[in-house]
Amino acid sequence: MKDTAIRPPLTLRTRDALVGWLFVSPITIGFLIFFVGPLVAVLGYSLTEWNLLTQQSTFVGMDNYADALGRNPEFWTVLRNSLVFAAGLVPLNMALALTLAVALSRPFKGVVIFRTIFFAPVVTAAVAWAIVWTFLLQGESGAVNQMLALIGIDGPNWLRHPDWAMFAVIVTRVFKTVGLNMILYIAALQSIPRDYEEAARLEGASGWQVFRLITWPLLAPTTLVIMVITVVGSLKVFDHIYLMTEGGPENGTLVLAFYIYEQAFEFFNVGYAAALAVILFLLIVLLTITQVILKQRGGER
Repeated sequence: MKDTAIRPPLTLRTRDALVGWLFVSPITIGFLIFFVGPLVAVLGYSLTEWNLLTQQSTFVGMDNYADALGRNPEFWTVLRNSLVFAAGLVPLNMALALTLAVALSRPFKGVVIFRTIFFAPVVTAAVAWAIVWTFLLQGESGAVNQMLALIGIDGPNWLRHPDWAMFAVIVTRVFKTVGLNMILYIAALQSIPRDYEEAARLEGASGWQVFRLITWPLLAPTTLVIMVITVVGSLKVFDHIYLMTEGGPENGTLVLAFYIYEQAFEFFNVGYAAALAVILFLLIVLLTITQVILKQRGGER
């Protein structure tokens, strides 16, 4: 007799695949709508000359990129400011985060309070943080300069002095974000088995040797993640610049993210702003890939 049993229309493997796609469909759809879609739109806008007020759009090809990279000297000033900001913030943030993590990774009385104090700025509203520091860093009336005056130091008007504005913004940004990297480092330090440290100390290794030869190499994966996150965040900084300096004084803190906002919503040059956004995106991708490659090569040695 022929087998009359009804076979399922789909194999088990196909059904499992469909169930898997069903579960990931919300994030996949969100990724396509909120990331891929805007990215394609920005690429399209970057090839046009589009005025936001008149809504007139003209296809200009690569002219916006040519203006940014060759015809507009202001772009290179902005790019230099962005790289200076990143070069100042990233090492300072990571060094301070690692120092705090090492100090607060071991249990002692009050360690939770100290961790909370250093992490609190991370969850503080950026607007409130920037406004408070703007008042603290004012000229003679600022609290920072008043404290410096007590020890005989005449502090500058930090946010209005061309030589100090970038430094002031970098430091306040570090204080705002260092708590997150500190927590990541603490988690990584607590995951390292204590047997390694104890064995090294039995062999006569000093505390610095234990950190340099055992702890630091084992922190390499976490360090890479922290470095990538911090570099990307430093290149995308906008709120602190907008609220504290507005790119001044004398364009000394005019970074790329704020420059894009300025071109799009103050000068209404959407096409040029879109081209700048694409350049920023490519710069972030290039630096991220470079960091990963350098870290992999360093781990192979």
